[in-house]
Amino acid sequence: MEPDGTAQDAQNSCPRHRLDPLGGSPHANNARWLTDGAAAHVLMPGDVPGALVLGHAALKEFLASPDVSKDPANFAEYQQGRVPDGWPLSGFTLNRSMLTADGPEHRRLRAAIGSTFTRGRIKALRPAIEQLVDRLLDQMEQAASASPDGVVDLRTQFTLPLPLEVICELLGVPQAARARLHEISSVLVNTDVEPARVIAASQEMLAVLSGIVADRAEQPQQDLISELTARAADPALLSPEEVTGSLRNLFIAGHETTMALLMNAVRALSAHPEALDLVRHGKATWAAVVEETLRWDGPVSYFPLRYPTKDLDVAGLRIEAGTAVLAGYSAAGRDPAAYGPDADRFDVTRDERVELLAFGYGPHYCLGAPLARLEAEVALERLYARFPELNLAVGEDELEYSHTFVGNLVIALPVRLGTARG
Repeated sequence: MEPDGTAQDAQNSCPRHRLDPLGGSPHANNARWLTDGAAAHVLMPGDVPGALVLGHAALKEFLASPDVSKDPANFAEYQQGRVPDGWPLSGFTLNRSMLTADGPEHRRLRAAIGSTFTRGRIKALRPAIEQLVDRLLDQMEQAASASPDGVVDLRTQFTLPLPLEVICELLGVPQAARARLHEISSVLVNTDVEPARVIAASQEMLAVLSGIVADRAEQPQQDLISELTARAADPALLSPEEVTGSLRNLFIAGHETTMALLMNAVRALSAHPEALDLVRHGKATWAAVVEETLRWDGPVSYFPLRYPTKDLDVAGLRIEAGTAVLAGYSAAGRDPAAYGPDADRFDVTRDERVELLAFGYGPHYCLGAPLARLEAEVALERLYARFPELNLAVGEDELEYSHTFVGNLVIALPVRLGTARG
């Protein structure tokens, strides 16, 4: 974000924070903006005006409000033709899926995939995830041995292929399509990308997913894509657009955010070796590491979009009906009003009763939260058991962030594994 990125709203003379499309670490701006209030007016790419809810209590209330919609039919700027074609946030806001539906429509779409993400079914995946983690660790050790300086990119070798393979197996994405779909999704989550690339990536994603759905219609398998395809045979259950929209969102959210969570956890532990010692001595758990990472440096900075259906007062800020509002998850996680004066401290022994908002809240709470937690716990435990000396090969200030203010992640994470154990 631009450190001094403010602009004046010509309509109401209200200062607006300009969101930097290049993204970067959100925490310095969050801390400064929170001192001014729990919500703020912002300018998004294309000078589209909006608002950002930063405070924990304000965000929790906003996410659960019955006067807030996810349906772009309530997005005033879009409905009035003032959102440009190829807008970087269009992939999050304009395709038809449970992510952009309310009420009965949202419940119908969520129910279509909900059985795949029950806690019981997710728990049953542990052995397969453990096997996959061990295979990736073997491959990463081989890559480190072949590297002249022993440095490997943890993202390429571990934190990307793990959640990518897991979500693709759950959905039923063919092996041949996985790498390309990830490349496309990397464009679609980028907030610093030219409109032509957004449009082309959206079209290609639709074409690839539609092709997979067509194949499953002819040859069903035991996977979620086949289940959704069968439902789409009855227009009253699902439309073809809803099938591809749901698959698109599940694929992107199912691996991009877990990848970021894993990288951010490793970065946090590298910067706080005392936390790692607490886990090794049984004074903290890997589950606690995951939860504290989600709070302290979660995978999502500002998630789009919601729209008030009537004028609202959010923590003293007037947000008009139809305004596009971002959920400031990264800010809420370090809100001193919720977590106290040490909210900026990474503490795996934190015993707070404050509800974590990293996976959302209310009707749109993330279905994949149990899966993300399971993957992260298994991955971190086995990673550090195998490579107890693992550490960053570069300084934190040398890491480059992905060009998005939606996600909170780095492009690469060079590490040295150290001596492997057992």
